[in-house]
Amino acid sequence: MSSGAQETGAPSRKVLVVAAALAVALAIAVAVVGLTYGSGEPSDAGESGGPLPLVAVPAPQSDTPQCGRLIEALPPELESSGTTLQRRELAEPAPPATVAWGGPEAVVLRCGLERPAELTRTASLRSINGVQWLQVPGQGSATWYVVDRDVYAALTVPEGTGTGPLQAVSDTVSATLPPVPPRFD
Repeated sequence: MSSGAQETGAPSRKVLVVAAALAVALAIAVAVVGLTYGSGEPSDAGESGGPLPLVAVPAPQSDTPQCGRLIEALPPELESSGTTLQRRELAEPAPPATVAWGGPEAVVLRCGLERPAELTRTASLRSINGVQWLQVPGQGSATWYVVDRDVYAALTVPEGTGTGPLQAVSDTVSATLPPVPPRFD
């Protein structure tokens, strides 16, 4: 043993530095693998880590019995291009008569809205499973308005969403709300 060194039984400084460097490298590798490959469990498009915040929009009829029946009858999940979209919890304050599925770009249904300005006598309507819809394109999404019921409902779907959500919601609207002629004024 040299005259200036004492034997303490602790690892040398060199060993501690190498161990710390290896620990940091391992932590970085785990983070990169986690971000790249996820948790390793099957992912669900409806999972996104918490309640979905949505902006309130004017919905003067959101508290009607018709909206109540529709919201209650909507399914807990929707199919979209082979992917199951789970119903999402909405962040408080949640807009009334609103439901969302999937995420982070969710499919959102709102009931009790004002008549869409785009609904004119010359507007192109589409009938899906017995429900008349008006499509209003948007940036990165489209909003489809139910225009032949006592209340207006809108289904906003992100680009690339299949037709499954529109068909399922049409079935629910058809089974829940009786049809009326579209109102153009």
